[in-house]
Amino acid sequence: MIGKYIRERASWLWLLVSIQLIILLVAYMDSSIPFQSVVYIVVLNVVVCLVFIWARYLKETRFYAKLSTWDQTYDLGELDIADSPYEQIVHEAVSAQTQRYRKESSHHFIALEQEKDEMLSWIHEVKTPLTALQLMIERLPDDKLQSQMTYEWLRIHQLLDQQLHQKRIPFMHNDLFIEKTELEPVLNSEIRALRSWCISRGIGFDVSLMVSSVLTDSKWLGFILRQLLSNAVKYSDSSDILIESREQDGHILLRIQDHGRGIEAQDLPRIFDKGFTSSRGRMDGAATGMGLYLVRQVVQTLHMSIHVESSPGEGTTVTLTFPRKNDMVHLAGV
Repeated sequence: MIGKYIRERASWLWLLVSIQLIILLVAYMDSSIPFQSVVYIVVLNVVVCLVFIWARYLKETRFYAKLSTWDQTYDLGELDIADSPYEQIVHEAVSAQTQRYRKESSHHFIALEQEKDEMLSWIHEVKTPLTALQLMIERLPDDKLQSQMTYEWLRIHQLLDQQLHQKRIPFMHNDLFIEKTELEPVLNSEIRALRSWCISRGIGFDVSLMVSSVLTDSKWLGFILRQLLSNAVKYSDSSDILIESREQDGHILLRIQDHGRGIEAQDLPRIFDKGFTSSRGRMDGAATGMGLYLVRQVVQTLHMSIHVESSPGEGTTVTLTFPRKNDMVHLAGV
């Protein structure tokens, strides 16, 4: 800050230095003026100027130092009251701009909330004809046609489900209910939802749960498993998907392993990025690049971690690590 202050007052400092040099020059050239006395006066002037500059530095930079450390929030109370007229101009400009941004932010927040509510309402309305369509598909006499239509119905259902949870994720803290959750019922529910798709692709499940329960939110855990199992089925063919759980260092690990086409090494670090579909996903044209992105957001909120290992042509292994029980106490509110 002192360097900026010196640069700001450089012209005034040069003026003071020039005046002292002129006095010394006049005393040096005019023999009638005692040079030593003038030097003494100049030294006193320099000392007085230095004390004055230091005092003004502390006073004049206080407001700007506070402004530079301001965290750009809408709380103007963090700023000191402006003393000088120029500081008052800056304070008024910042206040006016902050008030404008506050109004715009409030307007945008209300618009986003309205859009979110309308989107959620639309998704819930669409679910009704989707349920009716599912019942109609189940009555089709042609098994092949029924399987194809069930697959397309499932894709629509999953896209709507992704959209629904994408809108809810920013507010999921208001919707968390941490409790002891049995893994098997949640897994069975998600596997049953994929049953017809799995049958058509010749995919089975091998479930081995050494640990049967975890402390988490069952609804959001179901969403995570839905995305992971859907990906495992989507990119596998005529093979079993292994699901197992175990305990390690106080953490519970849930492992989902498929023997599908795998993920390219250059794509692996980016699979959780929003909108990333990988080189193979672009060829399919069906990938949205949102599933794993949403999974990571939910996983982070639930204080879990997710790790993916994959080799092209050999399959993919996804490991969910649940936090220790003590780590969930503050999140559970117990």
